[in-house]
Amino acid sequence: MSAPPKVPASFWEHEPVRLALAERHLGRVVRAYRCHPYHGRVALPQSVVAGWLGITQAQLSRVENGPPLVHLDRLAHWAQLLGIPAFCLWFRLPGQHCWTDASRMRGETSGADGEDQVVDQGALTAVAANVEQAPSQGGGVTDRRRFNVLAALAGLAAGGHTYLLPGPSAEAPGSIGMEQVRLASSLVDDLRRVDAAVGADLLCDVAMQAHTRLSAWAARASYSREVGDALQSALADLSIEAAWLAIDADRRSEARPHLHEAITRARIADDPQAEVRALTHLSLLIRESQPGESLHCAEAALRISAGWATPRLTTLLRLRRAHAYAVLADASGFSREMTKARHELDRGPHEDDQSFVHFVNAQELNGIEGLSYLALDRPGRAVQSLRAITANPSPGHRRNQVYYTVRLSEATYQQGDVNEAARIALDVLPAVRQINSKRVSQHLSQVRRKLAAPRQATTTTRQFVDTYDQAVNL
Repeated sequence: MSAPPKVPASFWEHEPVRLALAERHLGRVVRAYRCHPYHGRVALPQSVVAGWLGITQAQLSRVENGPPLVHLDRLAHWAQLLGIPAFCLWFRLPGQHCWTDASRMRGETSGADGEDQVVDQGALTAVAANVEQAPSQGGGVTDRRRFNVLAALAGLAAGGHTYLLPGPSAEAPGSIGMEQVRLASSLVDDLRRVDAAVGADLLCDVAMQAHTRLSAWAARASYSREVGDALQSALADLSIEAAWLAIDADRRSEARPHLHEAITRARIADDPQAEVRALTHLSLLIRESQPGESLHCAEAALRISAGWATPRLTTLLRLRRAHAYAVLADASGFSREMTKARHELDRGPHEDDQSFVHFVNAQELNGIEGLSYLALDRPGRAVQSLRAITANPSPGHRRNQVYYTVRLSEATYQQGDVNEAARIALDVLPAVRQINSKRVSQHLSQVRRKLAAPRQATTTTRQFVDTYDQAVNL
């Protein structure tokens, strides 16, 4: 074939193609394109596709197997040449003025079962107003990311609670029943799902404004005592989720009031599980700035959860204490808590595990151990622990994987190996931009600042600094 064929819309829903697009690696997209069953039993030869792209077969091989492309001109040219739909891309094509031009804005989104669902366009507009007004938190926020937030939260309209969304929407009912509380509680699940897909930077404002709206509604509506307790728990959960998003978006000063509110509401509702969740997040929030208080928060959570805590929850609380001890330069306290955390983790998962502890696994334990060794000024041991994560990744917890890889680059730098630190940072750069977490991108920017110092100049460090600067400016 002398030119790429015209392919049907379903072509881009093929699993390998979707995964490659999600990874934001155009070389892998091209490989998935070549191997698509649409072309027949035999994959398209690299030489043929390379001819379409104006490069050699050897160059295409390097593109498919090497680091992601970052040059916008080439990305856009090849995407247009292959006919990749604009809504699949993580960058803007020439002539695409804004994200509202995307064809998907007609109000269709795919449900969990793969079936197309038509949702309320008014709900999309309401969330759109909020997302457009949200300040950019850095890291090259893209139009594609904005649309993902809209599409993922569009389910709230289908669920019938658009009055919880920011922006103009339906007026909230004058009275609250258990059905409305269940709808409000489901908002937390929606936010967690969207956070896993697009990160916290823009979603943080959506969560905080939804919390404000739900709190105002609860203050003026009428409800029974039974409904009131359930509503307080729902508000506590939403406060905790908003706080987590603020932490991940590196807006830490906004997180603490939400966690204090969550603790108060949990006590009003006599909901110890919500109180423990809030204390666990508070311990995380202040572990660097107030390690002593962080230690007390984790201890309080252990005390409240005694008798019903699952091994995973206990592991998490022990890890919170271990890191706080490390920041306090108490090596023996750190070692003691890590031993207890390992013992609890070895007991395995439990059917009563709360959803917020599902990330607690061997990789998380190694990660906290690595960060603790950094706090104890033992970068060599930190590198060992953090390398164990990259050697055995956990696909279900991509953000943590990326975060700890960035911290591995920091530890390697502190160990004195600037070239290895630059190589690790260069490899993880595309993933950092994809997960949209300012907490992570801030750490990578610190690595860039250190490696850009004249005394650290090598071919490898200059390559990372140049690539980082180009990626941020896309």
